[in-house]
Amino acid sequence: MPPILITMNSEVTGAATVGDATAASIFVTVLTRGPIPRTEIAARLGVSAATVSKAVRPLLAAGYLTESGGESEAATRPGRPVVPLRVVAEREYVIGVKLAADHLSGVVVDLLANVRAARDVALTDHSVAGVINAIGALVDDLRAAAAVQGGQVTRLGVGLGGHVDARAGVVRYAPFLADAAGDEWREVPLRELLGTRCGLPVVIENDVNSLTVAEQWFGAGVDVPSFAVVTIGAGIGCGLVVGGALVHGAVGLAGELGHVPITADGPECPRCGKAGCVESIAAEGAILHRVRAATGRPDLDITAAAVLAREGDRGAAAAFATAGDALGRALAIVANLLNPHRIVLSGEGLAASDLFESAARASFARHAFGQAADCDLVTRPLPDAIWARGAAAVAIAQLFRGPSTGIPMR
Repeated sequence: MPPILITMNSEVTGAATVGDATAASIFVTVLTRGPIPRTEIAARLGVSAATVSKAVRPLLAAGYLTESGGESEAATRPGRPVVPLRVVAEREYVIGVKLAADHLSGVVVDLLANVRAARDVALTDHSVAGVINAIGALVDDLRAAAAVQGGQVTRLGVGLGGHVDARAGVVRYAPFLADAAGDEWREVPLRELLGTRCGLPVVIENDVNSLTVAEQWFGAGVDVPSFAVVTIGAGIGCGLVVGGALVHGAVGLAGELGHVPITADGPECPRCGKAGCVESIAAEGAILHRVRAATGRPDLDITAAAVLAREGDRGAAAAFATAGDALGRALAIVANLLNPHRIVLSGEGLAASDLFESAARASFARHAFGQAADCDLVTRPLPDAIWARGAAAVAIAQLFRGPSTGIPMR
């Protein structure tokens, strides 16, 4: 792991400069595995014990880590005592927010990402100013909740759908917000705007990437070196972990599975404008369009469409099956390109998984190449609080890194 100089946010944390990027990996390792001895950290990260000891010193001095055990533990062990490291959870708190089309879900967590308080609020004003005000009010509420517990909030993580350039702190395009507010949601300096409103360092991230971090730290991605999280619902999203690292791509567009074309003569996607992409066939809007056309009922919503399919309406059932076939093709593309150990399927669209999952699995089996088809497909419905917790986890990981560097997820 190449050394680079990184600085913790000294105006908030009071900590000094940390010598290299290994510190970030060590902190995440202790967070997810602790209490853990230095020797095991070194083995997990593939570095020397001396490197770990050097990187740990400023973390101990700044109060982020502490040594558990002590004389009583050492007395029971022969030879040199092994004293594990653990994270000081209460040192500071972090807020995570999932920004959805109609609501905000927020949590305040300690440094172990334990949820200390949670809030959900409606979002009615989709303008940039309206969203900033709504997130600001939610952050104020969560900070007050943290203060009651004696915790100081030091930073904010926000996850939202669309093209999020996490390194620049800019939302390049958020289609689910633009649907209501128009082109105002292009090239929005969200990190800067929220930092000014909330008075906190801010990390912004694509919401599926945030969920992927949550799954890697606490869920189906624990101890899985390479995996993908694919979410279905209003859109089709994908978060990628390869070799233990979250993948962003050159400008934050890695994982745009929803806009991968899978048929030349498919319908036009209302968001990307291209024909035959995954979202134009498998997203909820596409399913609903086909059900309405098949039944002649323009009043249907997606819940009513699912009810019709379960009651045996052939047109409705075919619409969900078509979506499942397209989704399976998309999952096969992920498997063929990256050969991950696991693909986790999540999102609000899983409420109708009984109508499309078998078609998706059959399509995946047909289109995945060779042993790529052995990839473990896991279905996991996850509440918004987990997405928000993931946004907080991303902010915690960035605590020891500048925004231009990647996030180590070992």
